Amino acid sequence: MRTRASATALVLSAVVGSAVSIALAQEGAESSESYDAPRTSWGDPDLQGVWDYRNITPLQRPDDVGDRTFFTDEEAAEREGAAARRMDEAPEEVRGGLVHAQYWTDPGRHLDESGRTSLIIDPPDGRIPDLTPAAQAREAAARESGGGFGRDADSYLDRTLMERCITQGFPRAIMPTLYNNNIEIVQSPGHVAIVHEMIHETRVVPLDGSDFTGMRNYMGESRGHWEGDTLVIETRNFNEQVSYQGSSENLRLTERYARVAPDRIAFSMTFEDETHWVQPWTVAYSMRPTEGDLFEYACHEGNYGLRNILQYARDAEAAEAEAAGN
Repeated sequence: MRTRASATALVLSAVVGSAVSIALAQEGAESSESYDAPRTSWGDPDLQGVWDYRNITPLQRPDDVGDRTFFTDEEAAEREGAAARRMDEAPEEVRGGLVHAQYWTDPGRHLDESGRTSLIIDPPDGRIPDLTPAAQAREAAARESGGGFGRDADSYLDRTLMERCITQGFPRAIMPTLYNNNIEIVQSPGHVAIVHEMIHETRVVPLDGSDFTGMRNYMGESRGHWEGDTLVIETRNFNEQVSYQGSSENLRLTERYARVAPDRIAFSMTFEDETHWVQPWTVAYSMRPTEGDLFEYACHEGNYGLRNILQYARDAEAAEAEAAGN
């Protein structure tokens, strides 16, 4: 079983907020402090490579662990055993809402090596903060409108941006999910490019101190800088068509990447949206080298998927009309 961090180290990571301090709360903390990250030819810390962030740690702390920060060895073994069976055997139960069979997905087999009961490290309760009153009203209106994957498909415009292979949006693109939990980092003097495997999107992040332009888009607008050996990226200016956990276009994200071992990047991201949550919140996890290169994300494999969804809906409507004698 992986070595777990002390409560002191976890508190430090939440207070300081840097990826290096977060590494202190993870496996190998004793050696990460003295690790000398490799450098590019122009002197920046070298983060380049293809990195895998699969893990089965839940975003929020499960109710069945109470207020505990870490899983017990028995709980970890049970969860990782279930994840292995999910990948290697027929499903123990059929889950609704999935396009793919469960064993065709790849969310990972292991908890994050920290052993924490949630990816959220701040607030300390491991839960997404409460919504503001205005956000609660928006959420109620969205539920009333019946939005989401289950809504009727009168047009391709009724389906989500992800389902239409346009974008997964950010930060969804870097949060552990069902499959394709990989990024590729490429650096040049003055810029960092991050390629997200899911929906084949690339963010090009200037490091030259330039100001935000205010141009809104699906992935937001990013600017980066170095704090010691930690790459810090701030992203803002999202458009109104993307959201994470119901966030508004006022969302601001701060990512931190630090190479704390030859085979590990410590990552954290802080979410801020005063119009949606009553306080900021932070997630953290480790990235490891992948087994190979990134390949093209063949979304819909010829764009048959969306057409078939709409055709099925039209056929169902025709069958209902025929049964009604119309």
